[in-house]
Amino acid sequence: MRHLTLALDIMGGDNGPHIILSAALKALNEFPQLNFVFCGDEGVITSWLKQHSSSLSNRYSIVHCDQQVLMDDNPVTALRHKKDSSMACAIKHVKNGQADACVSAGNTGALLAIACSQLKTLAGVNRPALVSSLPTAKGQKAYLLDLGATVQSDAQTLLQNAVMGSVLAQEIGGIERPRVAILNVGEEQIKGPASIKQASRLLADSEHINYIGFVEGDDIFNDIADVIVTDGFSGNIALKSCEGLVKLLIEQIKRDARRNFLSKIMAKLAMPLLRRLYLRVNPDQYNGASLIGLRGIVIKSHGNASKDAFYYAIVQAMKEAKMRVPDKIKTKIETVLLEQL
Repeated sequence: MRHLTLALDIMGGDNGPHIILSAALKALNEFPQLNFVFCGDEGVITSWLKQHSSSLSNRYSIVHCDQQVLMDDNPVTALRHKKDSSMACAIKHVKNGQADACVSAGNTGALLAIACSQLKTLAGVNRPALVSSLPTAKGQKAYLLDLGATVQSDAQTLLQNAVMGSVLAQEIGGIERPRVAILNVGEEQIKGPASIKQASRLLADSEHINYIGFVEGDDIFNDIADVIVTDGFSGNIALKSCEGLVKLLIEQIKRDARRNFLSKIMAKLAMPLLRRLYLRVNPDQYNGASLIGLRGIVIKSHGNASKDAFYYAIVQAMKEAKMRVPDKIKTKIETVLLEQL
């Protein structure tokens, strides 16, 4: 793998810079081709690194930032009045070609606003989408987008989401010809709002997308489709509903385990699986969620991520940088748009 440089928003997230820095050092130890730009409070970063790192200092640099985007900051306020924030700094390094990608666990709305302002969207892309993979019954992955970047999407935006998700499934998921579906209230073509029906027709007419039709919510995990397209409103609700269900199951098993010996045994067997499932279906825990459709790579980590969780966000950024995902999306978007002329 070629040498890669990632810019990290050290001050973003809920758990403090030490989580992000710990994840970064883990990545440096595992990937000799990796370098970092740490964006944040230089005093805080330097103090922590002095206690934990000595031999790796030639593979990272520190850029001091006077400001920090808080989790409750209004995105517009963050964009206009926090231009020297660690988040803006990390994105700026991608814009200027000083980093191959950036990773932030900060405010999602602010990240979207700043990234769109600095990096701009690819030609042919109306809005970026937040996407990540879900587990399926057969052990494969399904990519769901949008997870909340754009609440309402017209037919053209849904088409673009399908193209972007298809590229991600090919390049990162290793799926040669991804099956693409649209999330709907039924499989019949007569169902759903006008935007979904129109998007379905556009996808069905495309020779470059392996479109298989509509899927319902209970099909998300059934390995029916590799890419599931929806707007941010529906996608976020679908994922949070799954999160709530798994939480309920975990709590129910805990209660039952306190009642009798047999339930306690069953709980020990079931709990590891349910915890893994919880981490996978919780949209806030989606470390490595990609903000795709931009002219640069931006990875969103959960704000409450652990060291290991943030590490996986770093790995996702490396994968997308290695595969040059924005370039692949640009090429495919242009090809699909030409079909419509």
